[in-house]
Amino acid sequence: MRVQSFPPMIREGATVLVLGSMPGEASIAANQYYGNPRNHMWRVLYGLFGLEPDESYEDRLAFAAAHGIAMWDVIASCERVGSLDANIRAEVPNDLPGLLADHPSVRALIFNGAKSHDTFMKYFKNHPAAAGLDKLKLPSTSPIPTRTMRTTADRIEAWRVLLPFLK
Repeated sequence: MRVQSFPPMIREGATVLVLGSMPGEASIAANQYYGNPRNHMWRVLYGLFGLEPDESYEDRLAFAAAHGIAMWDVIASCERVGSLDANIRAEVPNDLPGLLADHPSVRALIFNGAKSHDTFMKYFKNHPAAAGLDKLKLPSTSPIPTRTMRTTADRIEAWRVLLPFLK
């Protein structure tokens, strides 16, 4: 089954671009970035400021934008059964160089997990549009626990490196 990513969520003046791999089934069904209620992303972003996430998706997007955070996915479309990154096949990348050219205020690329980082490196490692940008590979906010990332608190601590780049 071929799935598509969402359009970028980015506003003028964004300083950080959080890059996922491809939205999972729950996010696609909800038509929302990190729409799976078990995903840690919104609790992590708000938790960096000692807050609990807003209930409405629109308020969450506004919160992210107010702090200079933009969101997109490295992959535009792919074949995938289920939601696991390990099942991604025949990926087509998004036009990250074009987005970065249109938004020169972006200073850092934040990779939400290994798959987004590895896919970026595969297609854009030496692309001039990404030259000079900080690139941070952070633990995935996926609800699947790992050996070192078991809780939201674990992820908040790992994602604190994002703070110097935010508004």
